[in-house]
Amino acid sequence: MDAAAALDSLSALAHPTRLDAFRLLVRSEPDGLSTGQLVEASSLSQSTFSSHLAILVGVGLVVSEKRGRQMIQRANLDAVRQLMLYLAKDCCGGRAELCEPLVAELSHCC
Repeated sequence: MDAAAALDSLSALAHPTRLDAFRLLVRSEPDGLSTGQLVEASSLSQSTFSSHLAILVGVGLVVSEKRGRQMIQRANLDAVRQLMLYLAKDCCGGRAELCEPLVAELSHCC
């Protein structure tokens, strides 16, 4: 991941509606949620929510797949991993032991 892609992803997440929707999708992995479920959770109109969803899809944080008659939205965990690695890659001047508390906390949260 390069700086431009990281900025695009962070910018997409820098809105409460998009951040909430993305976090909900991460919690809903691996099954994902239908677009209707996301709209309902957001309390927004379909058209307003769709514009937010399009931004997340556009930067690659969310992927859509058709299942029957529904569109299922899923968090792109590979994109999340790339963003997190980009942010932490040079963590603490290459002293990995300083990042161990972060890694430990992540291993206990999921």
